Amino acid sequence: MKQLNLKVEGMHCKSCEVLLKDELEEAGAKDIVVSASKGTLAATIDEKKLSEAQVKKIIEKEGYKVK
Repeated sequence: MKQLNLKVEGMHCKSCEVLLKDELEEAGAKDIVVSASKGTLAATIDEKKLSEAQVKKIIEKEGYKVK
């Protein structure tokens, strides 16, 4: 298991947080905490099932930028 802590640009409301959390849960991430006000996303991933690159791709697919 790997803990990710990412900076995410473009989130501005609660629905942004919910959208990313739902998409990442569906992909297999766990313990997801998203903060639009801080521009952060934390999650735990099993790298055998979901890579950090895949997480970033999911975030970017939804229209946000990962720093």
